[in-house]
Amino acid sequence: MSRKTDHTDTTSLENFLRPIVAQFGCDLEDAEITPAGKRRLLRVLVDRDGGISLDDVADVTRAISKALDADDIIGGGAYTLEVSSPGVDRPLTQPRHWRRNLTRLVAVTLVSGDKFTGRVSTVSEETAELDVKGRTRTVTFADVAKAKVQIEFNRPAGKDEVALEDHEDEDAGAADGTVEEN
Repeated sequence: MSRKTDHTDTTSLENFLRPIVAQFGCDLEDAEITPAGKRRLLRVLVDRDGGISLDDVADVTRAISKALDADDIIGGGAYTLEVSSPGVDRPLTQPRHWRRNLTRLVAVTLVSGDKFTGRVSTVSEETAELDVKGRTRTVTFADVAKAKVQIEFNRPAGKDEVALEDHEDEDAGAADGTVEEN
């Protein structure tokens, strides 16, 4: 007798989604399912080194939707699937988050309570080096209580900065929005 598995708990849901997302060279950053009236909302955040485009988000959305429909993993009833990339307000909690924000300005609060802001210059699996007012400061991830990218409107030119006038279609860049599908 086949028994359906309820993947509405976060760990089980992430374990189901992770290999689907990985097929596209992406990392599953977060997944949650919440009630939304008579429906449920499944929010999935994906990212990868070099960023993720709207086309990538659409491909991942189709694959997740197909897998969910084929296996009826989240049970019966209507749901809305929302797949997007994390915003700049995402806390930096994994080495890959720091790596993906090389050259960006980051506000750091250490477990000790010390706070500072610096530009990420190098990242390893255990530490990041930041330029803090012209001096290099090494931060061990285990010592970080909180770290967040700071929004810069006059950001110095870097490898990830592209002038908007160079693009005919603004949607060709990183995925700032979401793709919804039933």
